[in-house]
Amino acid sequence: MDDFPIDKIQISGATLASLLHRSSAAAGDIHGYLFGHATISTPNPLSDHPTTTTTASLLIASITSFLSLPSHLPLPPPPPATDSTALLGWFSARRKTPLRPSLKDSTTTVSLSSSPSLAFIPQNSTLSLPPSLFLLITTPFPDQTIHTHEYKAFQYKGNAFEPKSLSIVNLGPSFRSQYDSFSPNVQFPMMDCELRGSNAMVEDENGENRADKKRQLKDQKQLDACAEGFELGRLSKLMASEAAYTGELEDLYDKMLAKIDGLSRLVEQTNAKVMEQENHNMRLRYRVAGLE
Repeated sequence: MDDFPIDKIQISGATLASLLHRSSAAAGDIHGYLFGHATISTPNPLSDHPTTTTTASLLIASITSFLSLPSHLPLPPPPPATDSTALLGWFSARRKTPLRPSLKDSTTTVSLSSSPSLAFIPQNSTLSLPPSLFLLITTPFPDQTIHTHEYKAFQYKGNAFEPKSLSIVNLGPSFRSQYDSFSPNVQFPMMDCELRGSNAMVEDENGENRADKKRQLKDQKQLDACAEGFELGRLSKLMASEAAYTGELEDLYDKMLAKIDGLSRLVEQTNAKVMEQENHNMRLRYRVAGLE
């Protein structure tokens, strides 16, 4: 087994939240596999002054999904790796235990590290990362009013567990690769957000300008159904690869939440009117039946 030291371990906020929820909702202790990919990153110092010093490359392991089952059941055979994801290691979630690996954890990791499921590093196909990661999740020993979780990441290297920092990736310029597998329940309508500049005289002659305006109006109407007041131009910036869109996304979500809040109030008012009409009809039926 080749031992490549991991410089950084990343996990998406959605994956970590799902893992912690699965741990707390389970009837007992659980364990399972961690999946993701490994990449080599060369930090950019962003300096205007030329320098002769070379920046060292970093080996980054990114956890994107997991598979869990009760701890009293043995781990199944590791699945084969794919082009986009592979087995990085495993995790153990147990209650009221010390936040340090046990001898059983070491034995399981050694057995798993000999698995042929490797995370290939795209920049150099001759390098591969064995599934040597271990994530330990525990709860504090004393009972607390607020339910909390403690977790720590390790890499099994040189017959020992080496603690590694775990970086949680949330919204920001680098979040896109972590959320590629996310499928929203409510999708935006399909629309073309490319705003094209053109020669008005030529387009007036062949009618394309008029058709383009109709298309944009239709797309804007569909967008207003989700987030009223959010223009197509701003939406197109969110889809640009060079955009740093944390603020834009927050504004978009605020617009969508305001739209949902308005619809909720409208439904509440409609229900109140329906209830009022039903009570009125019931009083009329009682009057006709001579019960009043």
